[in-house]
Order: sequence, then C-alpha cells, then structure tokens
Amino acid sequence: MDEQLTLAEIERKQDLLQDYSPAQRALNVLQAEEGDIQASFEKLWMETNGTIPTMTEGQSIWEVTKDVLRDEICGDEGFKAKVKEYNNNPASAPLLTGLIVYVASLAGATLNPAIATILVLWLVKVGMEVFCRYTEPNSTN
Repeated sequence: MDEQLTLAEIERKQDLLQDYSPAQRALNVLQAEEGDIQASFEKLWMETNGTIPTMTEGQSIWEVTKDVLRDEICGDEGFKAKVKEYNNNPASAPLLTGLIVYVASLAGATLNPAIATILVLWLVKVGMEVFCRYTEPNSTN
C-alpha cells in the first residue's frame, strides 16, 4: 500500500491546515522526508518519546500503531461518518482538524497531535475501508 504523500499533496495540506501548528510540524517533517509516511511518523515519534521501543522481530512501532489505530477506529461508525464527511469536502480545515484531534485523543493511546496528523493524512489518502481491510491481522500486505 502507498505510504507516501506527493509534494503537491503536502503543499495542499499545508495551506489547508495553516492555522494548526501541530499539523504544520508534521507537514514540515513529511516534506523533509520526501513524503515518506513511515519515516515521518518515526521521526516525530523519536522527537516526542526519545527513542523507538524495541519490538519483537517483524514488528515496528509503525506497524503496532496501525494495529492499535485499526482496533480503535474501524468499528467506530461515528469516525467513519466524519471521514466520509471530510472526503466529501476535502477543502474543510475544521473537518480535517477534527479528525486529527479525534485520533490524537483515542482511548487506547493519547498521541502527539503531529503524530496523529501523519496517521490521519495517510488514512484519508488510502481511505477508511482500504485501511481497515489492509491492516487486518490476516491480510497480506
């Protein structure tokens, strides 16, 4: 699955989220990492938490975070409706900011809003249904 944002996508989101500083931090990192979602996520994780925890073989903090995110949002019809609403109006900064704030405050793990921004930008790019099916434990990536 594409875990990359184009420079044009990053620039559009920078314009859209210009008044939300955590998103600007995430977008600046994305730009520096040439749109690489995982590398940007890991860089922000290290800035926030100091180090990336040691995982069992075959796991990464990125993969574990996607699993936790899937568990939290894939059955959440309210969140799915918010994603759909944003997809119908992708120029709405309040809708996108709302998705970021929601993901940042999930019960499973409170996330830095810049990290949540990375997750939400990837999620809205690939789509909710694709994300939920792609990250299922038995799916082949």
